[in-house]
Amino acid sequence: MFFNILMIIIGFIFLVLGANLLVKGSSNIAKKFHIPEILLGLTIVALGTSMPELFITASSAKKDSYDLIIGNAIGSNFCNLLLILGIMAIMRPVKIDKDAKKIHLPIAIISTLVILFLSFFFNTINRTIGIILIILFFAYFSYPILTEIEDIIKAYKENKENKNTKKINIFSSIIFIIIGIVLLKYGGDFVVDYSINIANTFNLSERLIALTIIAVGTALPELVTSIVATIKKDTDLAVGNLVGSCILNLFLIIGLGSLITPLPFSKEYNENLILLAFSTFLLWIFNYIEKKDTITRFKGFILLLIYTIYFISIL
Repeated sequence: MFFNILMIIIGFIFLVLGANLLVKGSSNIAKKFHIPEILLGLTIVALGTSMPELFITASSAKKDSYDLIIGNAIGSNFCNLLLILGIMAIMRPVKIDKDAKKIHLPIAIISTLVILFLSFFFNTINRTIGIILIILFFAYFSYPILTEIEDIIKAYKENKENKNTKKINIFSSIIFIIIGIVLLKYGGDFVVDYSINIANTFNLSERLIALTIIAVGTALPELVTSIVATIKKDTDLAVGNLVGSCILNLFLIIGLGSLITPLPFSKEYNENLILLAFSTFLLWIFNYIEKKDTITRFKGFILLLIYTIYFISIL
């Protein structure tokens, strides 16, 4: 038992370190070739923080651990919207910017309803549905790039004159990427393999392990990033990353998993998805009541309370 827990912890450490190294190496190469920072933030950094979920998805799909994929995606969203945002708001009231309020949160609600619809009418998420989910993700993912195309071109011209990029070592950046991918691969394998061991030892369902241990563990990058951003009074990026990660989890993670192997969808997830849809809608409504466009400490307490109720209900 202790050994299994230790290996899961090591797996999470590998995932966090691997994601950081992959982002650092990729960002250095992108800067070397004058790719604008706004594009870096919307692509490499956004995907980098979600690499733990992606690699766990790949590892789980190969081992036919379907519940680890779907449970991880749903559980991570609860962590992002309720646990992490709740902690941020209690530390310091969180301002919600215009784009998050009018675009990203409504899309997060829609993405949850799409998966809820699939759970009611399909017993299995097949490869065709998976392709549709991935297309929806890339449609969402490309939107900010297309809307900011003028800033991207401007940033490209400015970065072209930046002499600091000459100091970037391509070889070391490639080494960072290789080490990052290796750590992510083995980290994902460790978390999946030893979580399954614990589930089997205590006769627990993979669904429960995914919604709790794995979901919280893979949310660590977002948690650390959000706490640091809150301390530095720079919460806009953190909020955008959290909401964006929720959409990525539902569309890309589940879509990718179903491409590798069709995913049987347990009806036990319906209640979780209904609560997730309600929680996302409540977070959106918070922008229009009391102190508008702000998650106050009281609202943060409500988010943490809902997360506590959810967590207890699945035990």
